[in-house]
Amino acid sequence: MGVRLADIIGVLDGAYPPALAESWDSVGLVCGDPDQQIDTVTIAVDATASVLDEMDSAATGSHLLLAHHPLLLRGVDTVAASTPKGALIHRLIRSGGALFTAHTNADSASPGVSDALAEALGLTVTSVLSPQLAAYDKWVVFVPIASADAVRRAMFDAGAGHIRDYSDCSWSVTGTGQFRPLEGSDPTIGTHGVLEQVVEDRVEMVAPSRLRCGLFAAIRAAHPYEEPAIDVLPMAPAPAGTGLGRVGVLTTPEPLRDFVSRVGAALPETVWGTRAAGDPDAVIETVAVCGGAGDSLLSTAVGSGVDAYVTADLRHHPADEHARASSVALVDVAHWASEFPWCAQAARVLDAEFAEKLTTRISPIRTDPWTLGGPEKEVTV
Repeated sequence: MGVRLADIIGVLDGAYPPALAESWDSVGLVCGDPDQQIDTVTIAVDATASVLDEMDSAATGSHLLLAHHPLLLRGVDTVAASTPKGALIHRLIRSGGALFTAHTNADSASPGVSDALAEALGLTVTSVLSPQLAAYDKWVVFVPIASADAVRRAMFDAGAGHIRDYSDCSWSVTGTGQFRPLEGSDPTIGTHGVLEQVVEDRVEMVAPSRLRCGLFAAIRAAHPYEEPAIDVLPMAPAPAGTGLGRVGVLTTPEPLRDFVSRVGAALPETVWGTRAAGDPDAVIETVAVCGGAGDSLLSTAVGSGVDAYVTADLRHHPADEHARASSVALVDVAHWASEFPWCAQAARVLDAEFAEKLTTRISPIRTDPWTLGGPEKEVTV
């Protein structure tokens, strides 16, 4: 039956909010018409020519490629068909296809990339390894009782009063406000030079700090006063339930050697394989994971009190320094393999919304760039 691309984007943005992306990242729609109908979504870690080859041969109708890694992460000044990435863009456009990317926003979302990795390893997630701190304001608005509902609604519609799974959250108390309109003012209530007292509601609610400009505009538009009394109180940042990496626990503790085997069996085979640093007999129960390159969170993982840290792209010197100072085991896997479980998670997100209208599939193509590992190891792409 097909689904409008804009509706698919709405669901993906809901699951992996663009606001969670790192400032340097590039996420969202790369090419495609939001109004076009999409019949099939193919999900892959990377957008490559081999992925498109397989997608064209297997997918029917108009198709969307949902990729984790951005195709155009760095600044570009051409997408000419004579360049590798430009050729891919031209190919998608000519075929009526589209490309959408969910990268660090999918890393930090809950659930996100590291949740999928933890699930694949049999871990029960207990916390975020490096939580994002949400910046919120407490808004206090003084408004005549007759206009309080209209001001509340304007604030709600502008994004205030939303706390996790609850909307329209506010608090109010009634009191008496006073003011004296001066010459040059245009008071809704009162007379120039005369002290006025009005029964008002003190309306309070929270809102993300990034919404300040929009909220000021919404309140001023809905408030009857020429100069409404508004207090904005920055709140101490609090964990938002989102962020990079996860901490989880195994149902039954096991030696490091068995845990390494568990990781290797849970993830797709790569030339890189699975390698570990630590005492093979060390008991592993609590584990930190970070899909993708995670050595920047190495000290954070150690400080979280875990028995092991699973990630990708660990470098020699940080791993060496860590091994000299800590008993936390390190398990290093291929970057692509650590993020591949996310593809199934993303498919579930779309299936839950569009199961009867849209075909979702996971590309079987291994886009890990490493394809040779000596005579005994070769992976076909």
